[in-house]
Amino acid sequence: MEKNNKRWILNLPASKLPAVKEPEDFRSSPHWRIWRVAAEFVDGWQFLADFKNTVTFFGSARFNENDRWYEEARKLGQLLAKSGFGIVTGGGPGVMEAGNRGAVEGGGDSIGLNIKLRHEQRINPYIKKYIAFHYFFARKTMLSFSAQAYVFFPGGFGTLDEMFEILTLVQTKKIGRIPIILIGKDFWGQLDKWMNDIMFKKYQAIDRKDFYLFTIVDTAEEAFKIIKKSPRRGEYNK
Repeated sequence: MEKNNKRWILNLPASKLPAVKEPEDFRSSPHWRIWRVAAEFVDGWQFLADFKNTVTFFGSARFNENDRWYEEARKLGQLLAKSGFGIVTGGGPGVMEAGNRGAVEGGGDSIGLNIKLRHEQRINPYIKKYIAFHYFFARKTMLSFSAQAYVFFPGGFGTLDEMFEILTLVQTKKIGRIPIILIGKDFWGQLDKWMNDIMFKKYQAIDRKDFYLFTIVDTAEEAFKIIKKSPRRGEYNK
């Protein structure tokens, strides 16, 4: 009977799993955590499989609609949507909201990969299709999965973390070579200089060819031209 129950639980989507209070010491019931994690990954991949030619937006959640980068993200979302691209974001405010807003205004898919918090779900009003995750790492994997391009606007630690993870996945050939576009020369140019002077020249921790993995631009129009020419969406290598 116990085995049958386990099999039934494994076939449930994450949203239908029984509500179980996770113990402070997860080792006392590791099977619950494993099933929940597995279900989130299955749900996430099934959800994204319905969308083709998507572009994932990253950037600060702190920008409002009066900010330059909010407006550039909104503009890029519009341009891409009108050309048949769907916009994927983390579903929150700031750059994410701007990208989704532009997608709606351009008549395209506006997709959010949301995170469930203890008392709320942070989701912007321009999301039309979304899935919510319990685990940040599962959501982060989905944001890194199967887009045709990745666009990074100025942001904080989270944006930098996501940018370096995508670069690492492409560098190690876990993701096919696709556009990684950093928008905002004033913001990203300083980081590019540090990587060149310190990481590359002083410590030889990266190769010169690694600088060709990304492109720094300053406007939505420049980013759009690069994405429009991209041959196909990236895929994880099997």
